[in-house]
Amino acid sequence: MRKILLATAFIAAAFCSAAQKRSAQNSADKKFDGLDTAFERVLKDWHAAGFAVAIVEKSKVVYAKGFGYRDIDKKSPVTPNTLFAIGSCTKAFTASILGMLREDGKVDLNNTVRTYLPDLKFYNDYMNDNIKVKDLMCHRTGLPRYDFSWYYFISSSRDSLMQRIQYFEPTAGLREKWQYNNFMFMLQGIIAEKITGKTWEENVRARILQPLGMTNTNFSVDTMAASADASVGYYVKKDSIIHKLPYYHIDALGPAGSINSNVNDMAKWVITWINSGKFNDKQIIPASYVPEAIGSQMVIDGGLPPKETPDLYFANYGYAWFLSSYRGHYRVEHGGNIDGFSASTSFFPSDSIGIIVLSNQNGSAVPSAVRNIIADKMLDLKYFDWETYLKKRADSANAAAKKMDSTKVSTRKLNTAPTHPLKDYEGIYTNKASGSIEVTLRHDSLFATLPHGSWWLGHYNYDVFTPYDILENEPIDTTDKGTPLRFNMNVDGDIDNISMELEPGIKAFVFTRSPKAKEISKDSLQKYTGEYTISTVSIKIYIKNDKSLFMSVPGQPEYELVATDKDKFVIKGLDGFKVEFNTNDKGEIIELLSIQPNGTFKAPKKK
Repeated sequence: MRKILLATAFIAAAFCSAAQKRSAQNSADKKFDGLDTAFERVLKDWHAAGFAVAIVEKSKVVYAKGFGYRDIDKKSPVTPNTLFAIGSCTKAFTASILGMLREDGKVDLNNTVRTYLPDLKFYNDYMNDNIKVKDLMCHRTGLPRYDFSWYYFISSSRDSLMQRIQYFEPTAGLREKWQYNNFMFMLQGIIAEKITGKTWEENVRARILQPLGMTNTNFSVDTMAASADASVGYYVKKDSIIHKLPYYHIDALGPAGSINSNVNDMAKWVITWINSGKFNDKQIIPASYVPEAIGSQMVIDGGLPPKETPDLYFANYGYAWFLSSYRGHYRVEHGGNIDGFSASTSFFPSDSIGIIVLSNQNGSAVPSAVRNIIADKMLDLKYFDWETYLKKRADSANAAAKKMDSTKVSTRKLNTAPTHPLKDYEGIYTNKASGSIEVTLRHDSLFATLPHGSWWLGHYNYDVFTPYDILENEPIDTTDKGTPLRFNMNVDGDIDNISMELEPGIKAFVFTRSPKAKEISKDSLQKYTGEYTISTVSIKIYIKNDKSLFMSVPGQPEYELVATDKDKFVIKGLDGFKVEFNTNDKGEIIELLSIQPNGTFKAPKKK
């Protein structure tokens, strides 16, 4: 009889437990009432292709769903497994690797960066001697963004990008001002590489992705594109047209933003942070690092609350996390943007709630709107119409910008012409802080080619031109104007450089011109060879390696001559030094002109 009672009690307890679970599930489900309708409105209002959402509560994913399309042309729906580029949400992965290496005793965040990267040079000795590893992690080095350097002049080599940093001039003192800089997160990845002997990708995969079971997460858009559930990136053209964007290969700057993932994988990452670095009872992120990373390391600005939302305030930064007060709740968040994609990863550590929103729309407000809608429901906050609020703000900003453009008074000088024939503007223009722009003449227009992208240079006035992006299979949009560029002359009247104001708060960047080398056959070079004399000095011109023309002057090293035009050469490695050859009526070379900064010297050819 007792056994029957025990069995009955067990059955009753089981029934009660099941009822409680159903009740909790129903309660959780009620939180999500109306979300589908709200999110469909988000898609419509923002002309978005699609997005995916995951909600975490303590150690569980309580909601994961996709909305809209990952590929509009194919009408392929977004799912919780759809891959998106997460952009700067990558940064927390990179900084965490340094937190793990500190736990291993292999790095001290208070050491200077050059302790681990002796080949790195900053702009001056003070920065070299004083910038610490932790300064990189919270954007307080004094360096502004310099994003044009990696975006337009992308490189496949992290070391080559690192070499550019020595030319980045600071705009604030060390630890004086918060200024976002992607290069500083690339450096963190390189530090980990130097310490471990493994690539940044290998470190993140072995220490984070594999332990968390983030099996679909990868580091390259090429890998993402090969997936059966990859999203295509889009942007909104002319306020309403959804237009496809090509993937951007950010691989070399990977530690700052190259990870691609889905909301199911990212949920595991957020669960780990909510649980003080643990996942499935295993410590992944060091427990000592977590509060440091999500605690205030640098003030971004005053963070005063807006009039419309008085319960949103304070703006600080930890290690790769933005920190703020959201309607009385401590929020940790980081957004991500890269061509065609926008993302938000956030969590409320005191509430054990996390939200991931991944979108295939460029520079989009969708992740912010969706995140806030969800947060209000999960935190049982009073309803606020975030969609209307954010859309109204965006529309007002767009209208104000258009009004500003319409009232702008043009200072353009009409009916002007370039100071030189367009052919004289051709060449390779180089800036050490970024890279090279090749300017070429095609038909009656100048074009500029960069490592990432091409421009048609529309004449504005005199030697000022306006760059317009050239997109594949699209007409040039002359309403989308870039920053004007100006060609400048040297004292001899030759086109010498291009200056461009590429980033607010930074002085114009100068790209120095080198004439584009022209291929000349050995037979054609032969006519220039021989001996030329200036006073008693003998100059010898000769061919080496069957393809290159060289010049020898007594007491000086030999110089290679690089052909730039008919009978015209520059001296390789010497700015401002050129050589021209003059001919007689029969086309025979009769003299050499040595053009130098201090004058032009004539050297007749010996017969």
